Formats: sequence, structure tokens, C-alpha cells
Amino acid sequence: MRKIPRTMSTQHPDNARVPEWARSEVIEGDDEVVEAYYSYMTLGTHEVMWDAEGKDVDTHVVRKLLSNYSEYFKENLLGQDIFLTYRLPNPKIEGAERKVFAETMESIPIAYDVAEKFYNKKVIPVFEVILPFTTDYTEIVAVAKYYEKAVSGKENIELNDGIYVKDFVGEINPKKVEVIPLIEDKDSLLKVEDIVTGYYKAIKPNYMRIFIARSDPAMNYGMLSAVLLAKYALSKLYTLKSKLNIDIFPIIGVGSLPFRGHLSPDNYENHLKEYKGVYTFTIQSAYKYDYEENKIKESINNINNTGITEPLVFSEEEEKILKRIIERYVVSYQPIIESLAPAINYIAFFLPKRRARKLHISLFGYARSTGKVTLPRAITFVGTLYSIGLPPEIFGISSLLSLSNEETDLLNKSYIMMKKDLEESAKYINPDSLDLIRKIWNIDENIIKMIENDITFLENNLGIKIDNKDFNSKKHVLLSSLLLLACREKREEEIRQYAKEMALIRKSIG
Repeated sequence: MRKIPRTMSTQHPDNARVPEWARSEVIEGDDEVVEAYYSYMTLGTHEVMWDAEGKDVDTHVVRKLLSNYSEYFKENLLGQDIFLTYRLPNPKIEGAERKVFAETMESIPIAYDVAEKFYNKKVIPVFEVILPFTTDYTEIVAVAKYYEKAVSGKENIELNDGIYVKDFVGEINPKKVEVIPLIEDKDSLLKVEDIVTGYYKAIKPNYMRIFIARSDPAMNYGMLSAVLLAKYALSKLYTLKSKLNIDIFPIIGVGSLPFRGHLSPDNYENHLKEYKGVYTFTIQSAYKYDYEENKIKESINNINNTGITEPLVFSEEEEKILKRIIERYVVSYQPIIESLAPAINYIAFFLPKRRARKLHISLFGYARSTGKVTLPRAITFVGTLYSIGLPPEIFGISSLLSLSNEETDLLNKSYIMMKKDLEESAKYINPDSLDLIRKIWNIDENIIKMIENDITFLENNLGIKIDNKDFNSKKHVLLSSLLLLACREKREEEIRQYAKEMALIRKSIG
């Protein structure tokens, strides 16, 4: 059995601080190659996600890594000791990126040839790809079959009179790739069993890695819903292992702030307790660059060497209860986000940019018939709300008042760090911002009242005091008021400066 990575470095642009080796505030181009090496060599991550989704991607990364850092990679075999995994654009969702999907897949055999020459033996440096927005098993089957038929399979196409493609370009390796579904929406997370089972029956892999999203579900359905959806998926995957007689290794995509997973060098031990059953954890940019380097290295090493524990497994009745809690929470959370969309989209423009990404927006959808609002991606979404003194972790939390004792007991058993996550985010609540937000963006009074009820619930029902702040969180609250005053006066450079200062304080853009 191959080594399965415990930590995966990603290119998520959530870092407030710019790393010392970066040539500008925006990490792009060859700096991302440097970053990959830094993640392996210095920080000790087992895996690097090489992201072709939403930005220009360097498909010659393997050549650059092996040639620029040959001594390290001769001792650490790419594809055996450490891993490079491509995240593809989903051609079904991102029509403009379909040819990038094809280009990225075509680069895998080139990486093989480079590695074979470098190591002087057969080494497969890239053999896994991640498909975002997976909603059905047929999508990941199609990716696997595309590679087998359109990439490696074309070596046997006859060009003319017994001359084949492989006579021109040589044998094409590897012959197949393994596909990791990245599951990001509520309905798909609730049917994770169907996605895994369908792929298993069609492809018959020796094992599977399943990527559970945490950021986009939180943005679309609220933090509490995202946690419960992840727990539901982990439970299903654990029971599937014995049902299909196959090893399944879950990955979870988490950021530093509670809303996006609360995996940071300061909180990793609590995170490991929360997400039992997860095998691979993403190490995003804020984790890598907004903390002291020795603490980062030590925490990653500890994650790498921590044993896997079994997840909480739910009964059918408990699964029904979880779904009820989620639906009730969503109904309280989504109207707030819909109403705050004008403020979110305005302030999003002023947050620091840390990666060269193409315009990439997320559609915030609803089950009810009122349509959709357009919002920025999750990192920027979270950063804007922190910047106005309203951490999104708190939205919808007062809906828990309506839970029965049975529902409350299961919630407490399922989300064990809920109070700690809310305590961390509550330090950045600025109650004074509500009146300013209402006036600047003409927010409905009922929405303001809903947010006030959420804050009251924190204090009266969970015992979380929002005035219990240290120096940095008090400074953050003050800056959020100044930012809103600057919004009112259209002082754009001041908005930008305040947003950056707050991101540095909380050690993450969003």
C-alpha cells in the first residue's frame, strides 16, 4: 500500500502576511514552485496541491522542482515519499476552463518522462487529480476514462500504414490516474455513499481518497451546518469501508478561522479531536505564513505523526435528526447573508490579494424561490464579514433555541468544539457596527434584529461574553468601526488599510 499523506499544502489565498521569499504581495508563477519546495522541505507537509482551478497554472512544475532542487528530490522521491496532486477545473461547471482541464491532464505524462530521466527508473510523480464540485459519480468516472482514452490511450492510434502515435511521442505513462472527488454542496455530501459506490463499481480502485469541503458548505449553509455535513460524510465513509471492502481515506479542506474549519498552529489539537476519521488535512496559506515558523513546523510534524481515530458513526435515526438541525439552521442563516450581500460585495474589493486568480465568483443558492445572490469566494466572504465586526460564525445560531432535547444532545455529541469555535469568533464581534451597516447599505430592520438575537443567544444561552476581549481583539473591533466610517465617507485607501490591519491581527484574511 502506498503512503497516504497526512498533510496537504494548498494555494488558498487566505494569508494576511506575505512570506519572505515572495517577490511581491501576490504569489504567482515561479514563486509557487518555491512555495511547493518550501512546503515539503521546511514545513514538512507530505503533499502539495497544484491548483489549476481559477488561475493560470504552470504545467512544468515537476521539471522545475526536480531541476531547481535536485539534491532534495533525489533523497525524497516524488510520487512515493512526497506527493504532488493536481486540482483540475471541472469542465462541467467552468466552461471557459475546459481546455485548461485538457492541458493539465496532458502534462501528467510529460511529468512522468521528466521524473524517469531524473531518477533513472520508473517513477510516477503525478498520479492523482482532484475534481472540484463533484455532484455525481459519473463525473469522476468520466475524468478517469478521459485520461485512459484521450491521454494515455491515444498512444495506440494508428496515424498511417502501421505508424502509431507512440512511434512519434513514445510510450505514454502512467496508463491511468486516480480521481479524488471534492464534494462541496449539501445535497452531494448527503449522498456521498452513492458517489463513492458508483465510482467503485465502475473503476474498481484499490482504495479511494474523498475530499470533504468545509469552506463552501459553511458559506452556503452556515458554519454549524458545514460541521454536521462533514460529520455525516465521515460517518458514511467509515461504514462504506467494510461494505465495499475497500480502504477509504478522507481529506478535509479547512482554513485557520473557525468558520472555515479552525485548523491553525494554535488550535490543531482541538481540530484533530473534532474531525476524527479524517486522514489528510489541508495546510492553507494562513497556516503556513501567519504564524511563527517553528510553531508551524512543530504542529505539522505532530499532525503527521498522530494516529487515526474512528469517527462518530450515526444511526439512521440520528442521520434524520442531523438533517433536521441543518435545515432549521439554514433557514435562519441564509436570509442574513442575502441581505448583507451589498456590504460583502463592496468591501470584498478592498481586501488584500494574495494570489493571481482569474475572476471567480460563487453563486449563493437557495432552496426557496427567491433566486440567487452573487458573492465572492469563501475566503473573501469571511474576510469582509470579520472586517465589519460581524463574524459569520454567529449567524443563525439563535435557531438552536427551537431544538428539542434530543436534537440538542446529538448536536453536542456531534460538534464537540462548538462553544470554543464560537468563543474565538465572538472576540471580533462589534455590536456598534449594526447601526452603521443598517444606514450605509439600508439593511432591513428585521435582519438587524436577527443578528442581535444571535448575539444575545451567545451571551444568554451559551455563556459567551462578547466584551471579554484581549488587546488585539479590542483593536480589531475599533478598526472595524473605522472601516465602516470610511465606507460611509468613500475613503477607499483607508478602507483598504483597515482591512489589511485586521487580517494581520486575526492571522488570516478569511
